[in-house]
Amino acid sequence: MARLDQTPFPADILDLSHDGRGVARRDTGKTVFIAGALPGEHVMAKQTARSRSFDEAVTLEVLDASPDRVDPRCPHFGTCGGCALQHLAESKQILAKQRVLLENLERIGHVSANALLPPLIDAAWGYRRKGRFSVRRVEKKGKTLVGFRERDPRFVADLSECHTVIPAIGVAMPALSALIDGMDGRRDIPQVEFIAGDATADHDGVALVFRHLQPLSESDRAALLAFAQAHRFALFLQPGGVDSVHPLWPADPQLSFRLPAWDIALKFRPLDFIQVNAGLNEKMIARTLELLDVQPGERVLDLFCGLGNFTLPLARVADEVVGVEGDSGLVARARENALHNGLPNAQFHAADLAQDLSGHAWMRAGFDRLLLDPPRSGADAVLKQLPLKGLKRIVYVSCHPASLARDAGYLVNERGWKLRAAGVMDMFPHTAHVESIAMFEP
Repeated sequence: MARLDQTPFPADILDLSHDGRGVARRDTGKTVFIAGALPGEHVMAKQTARSRSFDEAVTLEVLDASPDRVDPRCPHFGTCGGCALQHLAESKQILAKQRVLLENLERIGHVSANALLPPLIDAAWGYRRKGRFSVRRVEKKGKTLVGFRERDPRFVADLSECHTVIPAIGVAMPALSALIDGMDGRRDIPQVEFIAGDATADHDGVALVFRHLQPLSESDRAALLAFAQAHRFALFLQPGGVDSVHPLWPADPQLSFRLPAWDIALKFRPLDFIQVNAGLNEKMIARTLELLDVQPGERVLDLFCGLGNFTLPLARVADEVVGVEGDSGLVARARENALHNGLPNAQFHAADLAQDLSGHAWMRAGFDRLLLDPPRSGADAVLKQLPLKGLKRIVYVSCHPASLARDAGYLVNERGWKLRAAGVMDMFPHTAHVESIAMFEP
């Protein structure tokens, strides 16, 4: 294969791609995606990859800057793959995401919403309370790197700080790197996961899970214990699969977060799914309940319910809520959470919502309103099986606009529903990730 032509070339940026790169055309007419460039800019770029239908490049110099360009806050921006949009003003990031949603609805679903909901935003920095850092010992640098993957995912970003993760984690990055670098098993730790809830008497609410491929030496366990106690982090070890996770310190750490508006506390385990942005999560729940508009005496079905993040607030207003989730561990925790919060009208079932559901009694129980919060793959399999007759409203919370658009197209064009309203929510500021919400009526 011919070598890449690395000669810098000028480019006029026409658009922003769905992953936050500038879109330009080469002289040949071929599309090129340019990292670090914004619409309306004139830049010098260098090609980094090519394929049959498009090229990829990186910005070398901005010759004519967009008025929406800002200085990235983080020194690692451009290398670290954790963020894609720090060079774009925050007020413009959410508008770019809104455009992605509307384009997806039109292009993939062939639908448009009757009303556009105002975007939901919250804190843009220090918001990320759950994530996974990669760990790699790099002999050339004489150190152990702890961070997100670089834009080139073969490499781990060498982070001295991170402004998007919660501050307790963001400022501890160098200490975490030094801790692992000083361990006998530093080459046997591929990742560290973090998750954060509310502080307790034992710890400050942050939990770390160290994955290790070989048993840890006594001195390594002692080093981890001292680190956990010094930072008041709950620390867990994971020698094998998810079921192998166990606490190192404290002996029995309790993890939970409150939803004050509904007087609910949600307990969770360190590898459970929780919404990444706590402040945005509360606003998202409030909007979801507002859009569902549950009336007295009504029954609600909450699919892909997880720990009960939406189910339990719904149980405060509905006669009965049934939550269904594929992960049986999450279902067990959701039941505990219902009991713990005194909500006997919230019931939970475990079911793989991508499979045949005809054998499940809850499918035929009859509901007034439906809430969906599926993974990236969307909810088409379950929507095609559900008896939608009798439902007054469907609210769909989405983490992937393309699957929402596909499912909206199905509901509107094949089942005769109306897409009444849709809007975006900035769950992951400075990234290209688009979280959205849509409301349908028969």
